[in-house]
Amino acid sequence: MAEDIKSKIFGEEKVFIIAELSANHNQNLNVALETVKAAKKAGADAIKLQTYTPDTMTLNVDKEEFRIKGTIWDGRNLYELYKEAYTPWEWHQEIMKQAEMEGLICFSSPFDKTSVDFLETLNVPAYKIASFEITDLPLIDYISKLNKPMIISTGIATDKDIEKALKVCRDNGLQDIALLKCTSAYPAKVEDANLIMIEDMKKKFNTIVGLSDHSLGITVPLMSVAFGARIIEKHFILDRNLGGPDAAFSLTPEEFKDMVDHVREAEKAIGKVDYSLDDKKKASRVFSRSIFISANVKKGDTITEDNIIIRRPNVGLPPEKYYEVLGKTFTADFEFGVALTEKCFQ
Repeated sequence: MAEDIKSKIFGEEKVFIIAELSANHNQNLNVALETVKAAKKAGADAIKLQTYTPDTMTLNVDKEEFRIKGTIWDGRNLYELYKEAYTPWEWHQEIMKQAEMEGLICFSSPFDKTSVDFLETLNVPAYKIASFEITDLPLIDYISKLNKPMIISTGIATDKDIEKALKVCRDNGLQDIALLKCTSAYPAKVEDANLIMIEDMKKKFNTIVGLSDHSLGITVPLMSVAFGARIIEKHFILDRNLGGPDAAFSLTPEEFKDMVDHVREAEKAIGKVDYSLDDKKKASRVFSRSIFISANVKKGDTITEDNIIIRRPNVGLPPEKYYEVLGKTFTADFEFGVALTEKCFQ
């Protein structure tokens, strides 16, 4: 399975589309399993989990600094939020089994060493580093030594943060690394997407680059394809009426499928750099222009701007020959509308 995700991300030209389960199971295993099935039907390539407990994420402390500010979860205590949102570890194996039955790759974002150790017992094929963990270099070091493909979100990262994370991975011999352009706001504004950074990140860091998107709708992920995104990660929910911490910025199955369909169309439209002419283009060149005789002429008449003209279709000499033939003489009598060819003059 590790080789499968490696080939899909680092080998194929298709965009690798990840449905992020996150907290969208609403603490109901059946909802989680149905979400996996729906993700497959919606066209996802993978389903991604988050592996943590409240205690591996934060401290059970009810102080002001442990309360959230500036998000849709304003005022919530971190510990209580993670207690509501986490995916029970005893569910992981069953969710992964369901994903395998559906033909989906399933992997996870661990948030500490114990969650990595747990995921290793399940033989996950890859790891995702969440945006807020990009500065946890000991965690990145621990995971990169496993030599499995790693996807790193960069939502809160400076270029120096990214360089440090990549150096840790590469110093451990890990080469299969992808970065995700991410706006760490929930939901994120379209105007904050800054997708042009995808092109810059590819050049600057020499990695595959994709998008982890928290905006509403599908405009941002669709546009990211045009900027070279090779991965798209989007939160996925069966029904926003289920509620939950991430419902507001998650796509429903219908919306997710719409995104996938448009992404696949965008891939086709982008194509490749190719200036050669296929048969269709060659056939269409008949509708370009060529030189025609624009007046009745006699043998020996001089070719002038008064008796030749450039018009469609392309059945005579090309327009680039126009000035070359001026001043030459006609070899016979010709009527108006005859295509000018080499035989017409000397």
